[in-house]
Amino acid sequence: MWLARLTEWGMLRSCFVPPAPIRALRDYTRARTDLVRERTRCWQRLEKLLEGALIKLSSVASKLTTQSAQDMITAMIAGERDPRVLANMAQTRMRAKHDALVEALTGMFDSHHGELAEMELDQIAFLSERTGKLEASIRDTLAQIPAAQGVNADGTTGPDAGHGPDVAVLPAALRLAEVPGISEQMAAAIIAETGLDMTRFPTAAHLVSWAGLCRVASQSGPRSRGGKKGHGNAYLRSSLGQAATGAARTATFLGERYGRIARRRGKAKAQVAVGRSILVIIWHLLANPAACYTDLGPDYVASRTDRDKKIRNHVRGLRAMGLEVTLTPAA
Repeated sequence: MWLARLTEWGMLRSCFVPPAPIRALRDYTRARTDLVRERTRCWQRLEKLLEGALIKLSSVASKLTTQSAQDMITAMIAGERDPRVLANMAQTRMRAKHDALVEALTGMFDSHHGELAEMELDQIAFLSERTGKLEASIRDTLAQIPAAQGVNADGTTGPDAGHGPDVAVLPAALRLAEVPGISEQMAAAIIAETGLDMTRFPTAAHLVSWAGLCRVASQSGPRSRGGKKGHGNAYLRSSLGQAATGAARTATFLGERYGRIARRRGKAKAQVAVGRSILVIIWHLLANPAACYTDLGPDYVASRTDRDKKIRNHVRGLRAMGLEVTLTPAA
């Protein structure tokens, strides 16, 4: 009743409800995310099944999704038990691990293991097929949204616009895909959660807060503790976490930022910090369709750090450890 009265008096801020096309896109992207997670669980169950049969294939192969690993599993399901014959199915770089493969494939794989493994592979194939259909639906739905379409050099727009060499505005998904760590598929998932109208969020900080990526502090007197995780869009945070992990492996500003924070605060905090930076970039790219992402470079922070101040900090740290420091310029 109290909430109803506040609403009548206009004292409650309205919730973010995206338009119908974005809601349809969100249904597709969330369904795809759920199917991908279920497919991952199938691979994990298959790996556990193999380990129960003393088949340690995942300790040699980088992952079971490789073609070599799938060929070996399919052969074991068909009845092949000789570890040397199975190891000979290795392709490319796995051929150099022949002896390790023979040892890993020597186990107690039985017919009932093969039956269960076949069921898991059939489920994985079914989920992959459904995921492919959803990806096609996502592309078609996003292409039909006018705000997500690009603009050609002559000013024309449409589902096929914005893909030429000289375009005025790139499609929204392609603009976001220029950010390190974001693919076109992930860009569509992010657009489905945030929408394309950034006037809903007056500043980038409002979008960050809505996503639940704001830093939370808990202080009682002189003691400070890490705050609890706030509420936010779980699907958006998941996509940003994947993007941050992908950007961490690149020689870019975001990759250098991840490494710099991870050395001091740990990988978990670095992932959240880089995810927040990516979301700020996304807000600017969607707020101004004519904007394009430009990387600052991995040496951006180092080039703007005062050299003398850095020397003083290092000397002060060494003196605090009881060491006398003498600085001599290099020749």
